[in-house]
Amino acid sequence: MEATITSEKLDKYFSITSRALEQVKKALNAERKKEAAEVLDMAQRYYDDAGFFLKKGDAVTAFAALNYAHGWLDAGARLGLFLVKDSQLFTVDGGR
Repeated sequence: MEATITSEKLDKYFSITSRALEQVKKALNAERKKEAAEVLDMAQRYYDDAGFFLKKGDAVTAFAALNYAHGWLDAGARLGLFLVKDSQLFTVDGGR
């Protein structure tokens, strides 16, 4: 089975992860700010890497980097490092 990573799919996931990054930047847990900043930094680095790979024409690696970026964001949200409630962008129940 072969899946195609289309430019539309990449655009969609760049948009989703970009929105998630913007939300967490405004929602760092003040009590765990250092840890939150470290996780945010990793997510931002993977997001930036995704753009780099896309410019090189490597859509597969760009898509993988986007997934890593969002994975870091989701982990931070689940661990309470980011005080977010948007269950459309994060794996949270919306009630936190």
